[in-house]
Amino acid sequence: MRSLAPDLWVTEQPLRFAGLDIGSRMSVVRLGDGGLFVHSPIEAAPERVAEVRALGAVRAVVAPNRFHHLFAGAWKQAFPEAGLYGAPGLDAKRDDLAFDAVLSDRPEPAWSDDLDQLAVQGFPLSNEVVFFHRGSGTLITTDLAFNTGSHFSGWTRFSLRLAGVSGFGPTLLERLAIRDRAAFRRSLEQILAWPFDRVIVGHGDVLEKGGRDALARGYAFLLR
Repeated sequence: MRSLAPDLWVTEQPLRFAGLDIGSRMSVVRLGDGGLFVHSPIEAAPERVAEVRALGAVRAVVAPNRFHHLFAGAWKQAFPEAGLYGAPGLDAKRDDLAFDAVLSDRPEPAWSDDLDQLAVQGFPLSNEVVFFHRGSGTLITTDLAFNTGSHFSGWTRFSLRLAGVSGFGPTLLERLAIRDRAAFRRSLEQILAWPFDRVIVGHGDVLEKGGRDALARGYAFLLR
C-alpha cells in the first residue's frame, strides 16, 4: 500500500489485456468514521488483505464499472461485514454476487460525508461510476482515462499511442464506445466541476497534479 494523502492509499498488481501489460490499481479511502472504502479491488492476496485490515475495518467494497469486478467477491469474503456495491448493470453480469446496492449519482450514506460520485452516462460498455475524495482533492476513476507512465514497456506505450493515448487521456476504444455524446458530455462537465487536482486511474501512473486540466484536454474532442 502506498499513501498518496492522509486517508488515501493505492496498491497495484500486474495485468495483461489484449497482449499489453497495463497493470491494475486498487484505491482505499479511510472514511470519517474510521471505516475503509475499497475501490476497484484487485487480487485478495493474504498479504494485501492484511495490509488493508491494519488500516481499519472495511465498510464498503466497490466494483466501479462493468470490467473492474473480478476480485470483488473475494474481498467481500475476506470482509463479510462490508457492504458490496456495483456499477449499473453489474448486478446482472455478476448474478453470483449479492450486491447490497447498485451505484448511482447519490453517494451511499456509508461514505457520503467523504466522497461525491457520478454515474457516467452515454457509455454503456463500462457504466463507470467515478468518485471525488473531498479531503485530498482526488478524482478516483478506473477506465475513464489512461496515463501511460514510464513503467509501461516500450511495446505497451507504442500500442497505446496507436490507440490514441500519448500521456493522459481516453483510448480509441473509449472514444468509439461512447453511444450518447450529449449525455457523456454532461457527465464530463459535472466531473470537471469538482475541484480535483490528483487523478487516480485504473491503468498507468497516478497523475498527481493538473488532473482537471489533463482530463479536459483528453476529452477536448467532446467538449468543443
